[in-house]
Parts: sequence; structure tokens; C-alpha cells
Amino acid sequence: MIRIVTDSITTLQVDAIVNAANNALLGGGGVDGAIHRAAGPGLLEECRTLHGCETGDAKVTKGYNLPAKYVIHTVGPVYRGGSVGEAQKLESCYLRSLAEAEKLGCRSIAFPAISTGVYGYPKGEAAEIAVGAVKDYLESHPDCCIEDVQMVCFDGQTVDIYRNILSGL
Repeated sequence: MIRIVTDSITTLQVDAIVNAANNALLGGGGVDGAIHRAAGPGLLEECRTLHGCETGDAKVTKGYNLPAKYVIHTVGPVYRGGSVGEAQKLESCYLRSLAEAEKLGCRSIAFPAISTGVYGYPKGEAAEIAVGAVKDYLESHPDCCIEDVQMVCFDGQTVDIYRNILSGL
């Protein structure tokens, strides 16, 4: 089940939250900074041991001071007009994050709108990719333990975009 949530991803009672991280995995602005602040210094210490992450990939840490058991860090693409593989890399963020969550036995996961902040991905295109990737993953993995996927929207415009996409399913 895919749901739209307008809460802070750092307060959600889910098994895993997804961090829209940068390649260094050492914190930053937006969602990344909020997650690092809420999780506490242990998250940064563990992230240092991961030696970064490639765009489109995902790596896992513990949740530390967060209600979530795990943080799945994924690096979305910087939007450069859509002609240099951004869609495939963004889709990979969702698929790789779901695969990591499934490996961990997670039943619930929350995603931010990856790459739609400072990375400039158009919200509508990004939301279509996100919902499509989640739907495809869950349909192609019928025995998957993930039952609850929350799309965390940070503003009303993003909520409306996700609602329109989900209502068309």
C-alpha cells in the first residue's frame, strides 16, 4: 500500500526511512541534514565507514535516535534537463532502497521526494518515477515483506501531485 504523508520523515514510526543523501553520505541540507540532526552523531560516525555512495545506489545504517530502525541512504541524480539518464538513476534509487529494506525484513518504509529539492528534479516527473518504481517493485516481488510505503511530501504542491498520480492507478 502506498500512502501520502505530510509529516517530518524524522518522526515516522516505520522500520526504515530513506535519506536523500549526497555522494559523501556525511550530511547536508534539506532532508539529509534533518535526518542527521535527528539521528545524532552515531549516524555520521557510521556513514564515515561506508565511504560514500554512487548516484542511484543505496546503503544502510542504523537509525540511532530516530524512531526508524534503519536509514537507507540513496543518492538521487542532479537534474540536467532529463537527457543524461536522470530518470533511470532516480528509479534506481527507489528500487535499490526497496531491495535493501526487503533484505532487512522491513514491513514499512518512508521515502522523501528524492532529487526534487536542490537537485532540481521536476516534482511531477519525479513523483511519477517514484510511484511507478514502488508499484513495479511490489508487483514483481509478490512475497515481499514490505506492506506500507509512505511518500513523505514537504508541501501542498507535492501532495497534490502524488494524489493525482495515485488516483490514476
